[in-house]
Amino acid sequence: MRTFVKADKFFLKSTVKGTGYLEIVDGKFGEYLTQLPDEEVTIVDHSGKWIAPGLVDTHIHGYMNHDVMDNDAEGIKVMSEGLLACGVTSFLPTTLTSSKELLRDVAETVGKVHKEVTGAKIQGIYFEGPFFTEEYKGAQNPSYFGDPDIDTFHEWQEASGGLIKKIALAPERKGVKEFVEQVTNEGVVVSLGHSNGTLDDATAAVEAGASVFVHAFNGMRGLNHREPGMVGALLSLHDVFSELICDGHHVHPTAAGVLMEKAGHDHVALITDCMMAGGMPDGDYILGEFPVVVKDGTARLQEGNLAGSILKLKEAIKNVVDWDLATPEQAVMMASLIPAISCKIDDVCGMIKAGRDADFIVLNPDMTLEATYLDGVERFNVNK
Repeated sequence: MRTFVKADKFFLKSTVKGTGYLEIVDGKFGEYLTQLPDEEVTIVDHSGKWIAPGLVDTHIHGYMNHDVMDNDAEGIKVMSEGLLACGVTSFLPTTLTSSKELLRDVAETVGKVHKEVTGAKIQGIYFEGPFFTEEYKGAQNPSYFGDPDIDTFHEWQEASGGLIKKIALAPERKGVKEFVEQVTNEGVVVSLGHSNGTLDDATAAVEAGASVFVHAFNGMRGLNHREPGMVGALLSLHDVFSELICDGHHVHPTAAGVLMEKAGHDHVALITDCMMAGGMPDGDYILGEFPVVVKDGTARLQEGNLAGSILKLKEAIKNVVDWDLATPEQAVMMASLIPAISCKIDDVCGMIKAGRDADFIVLNPDMTLEATYLDGVERFNVNK
């Protein structure tokens, strides 16, 4: 018997459809119809609700008291399950700067476990570092910083089974041009951040193939009228994507709005940069090798600097709508399709399309999450 999901609105790749029915066939998306076929069917009734693609978090370090850098396969499985309550159906487990050996081991662990997780799907690994510079180190350990090294990267990529989809670096480091050209030719996305780089540094890296800026405005040289810096680069360069943390702490809503207006909503990827305290109560936690205090909605190092976030991606899409920075359609796009495109994983996630895995969320008109479906099966419901 064929199954159809009924709802008031459907966020498809290039348009929004009104009241209708979305077909689910063997865990895959079928067609959107305005009328049911003349046969007996099963209806999953979400009248009054909206159907959107599952959210895609392409920059997330931890959740539910587990961190990717714990190098613990079971912890990654807990993260995967927990993210369904955030509306996330696909994610990139994200590393932190650490020793070459630990990064290799973590890459190997994620590579082995990525097909075993039963919640949000692992669509790759994001290496945030270790090729950064100290001026904007954030919660990254500068003792492991160095210049990009292609042989080291290949060791990590081999250990992961080819799962590394994105790597971040500071564009002012030595050897960036050659490294960026090499890894982008291998299909890996290069992002720029934790950097005191100039506009010229960033431009050279983008010309070589870099295409994403790490958590816009944070961990980078700000905009100055005489030296536009990294922020000037992400606001002025063409065909680049900017990650954006919309928790109200990392970026002022007005600054977020400036980025969306200048770059376009189709070039902004909402991310969480969430650390292990996500989904947990206030208290003391660890990010990488540093103690972090979680209080009043923020995660901070002992000296007071922000250290990742405890943001849930479902909150980010509500925030940008509540702040009047985006329509619901744009908000959903910035947390699903655009992150997927920016990391070149839009062939497997980020949109509702016939033949794709039926990974989707049910939203209320106030942009709160009602339910999360994976392969056409309800896996989270706020009322259960």
